[in-house]
Amino acid sequence: MPLTRARSFSNGSSAKTTVIPLTETLMTMPTATPSESSSSCLGSHIWIQILRLLRVLQLLSTCAAFSLVVSMGTWRERKIYWYMFAWAFCFIVTLLILIVELRKLESRFPFYWYNFPINYACYATLVCLSASILFGATCIQFLPQGPTRDNAITATAFSCIAAVAYATEVAWTWACHLRGEITRFMRTMPGVLKLLESSMASLILGFISGPQVYQPHPALLWCVAVYYICFILAIVALLLGLVDFDNRQPVLFRISLLGLSLLSVLLYTSAVVLWPLYQFSEKLGGQPQRSSDVSCSDELPSTICTWDQQLTVAILTAINLLVYVADMVYWALQVFVRD
Repeated sequence: MPLTRARSFSNGSSAKTTVIPLTETLMTMPTATPSESSSSCLGSHIWIQILRLLRVLQLLSTCAAFSLVVSMGTWRERKIYWYMFAWAFCFIVTLLILIVELRKLESRFPFYWYNFPINYACYATLVCLSASILFGATCIQFLPQGPTRDNAITATAFSCIAAVAYATEVAWTWACHLRGEITRFMRTMPGVLKLLESSMASLILGFISGPQVYQPHPALLWCVAVYYICFILAIVALLLGLVDFDNRQPVLFRISLLGLSLLSVLLYTSAVVLWPLYQFSEKLGGQPQRSSDVSCSDELPSTICTWDQQLTVAILTAINLLVYVADMVYWALQVFVRD
């Protein structure tokens, strides 16, 4: 006998009772929202244990890469500073995340905590991947055969493992249906653009980590300041999306992001003009040809070619300007065209 449920209908002074199958009632009940399903996945024991194992792997990999570079004895060189900072930064932040989750301190933070690890994992993936590529391209090939070169290769391998571990955390989180409000900003076009802007800026900062890349000229020092300022502005924009500011103050959020993007476009436009002008113009003290740079000589195999770094910074600056322009156009449409 099928299960039934009585439902009463009133029409004026008369009342009517109708028997409705309970299966029909169950079929019309609302289903769980994405946030509810993600919460069940978020609270599952297996999901938590896998994330903790990934973070332990991230800690071990970044710590090993950092320690191996220190043991090389060349860590005092300025060109190594950026790579050491990248691995140390990822190690410290991952350790803090692990401590907060083990001590169950998520509720003490004035923003949605579960927004932070997934956004940080996306950024750490690009940082460790960039460090792996740049360290291998600018350091390993210039080292002589021996223990120092072996340590550098091993450090690069651990950096790649860390990048894979962070990327796996991102993929595992998304596979666990943590999409809705938890990763909303990172899945939108502006979130991806901000991530590209900050990661591109980190690459530029890596290439200009040594003072030999730029002369102490006010125009070039201004370009360096532009890279740091825009990097900070991109992080601020990511934090605004991280604290769910777009839901709390949607109009103010769009106007703020438009203002940050417009300021960054203006700053990067000046850098696009000034950096190659003062680096490659002979009249302004630059070196128009690679052969004029003594650091690019084959007689100095252990030295990173400064001219190549300058050219790379110029190319990355132009690319990042295009990303900022796309970001600015998006937010301009959101502010002035949005219904």
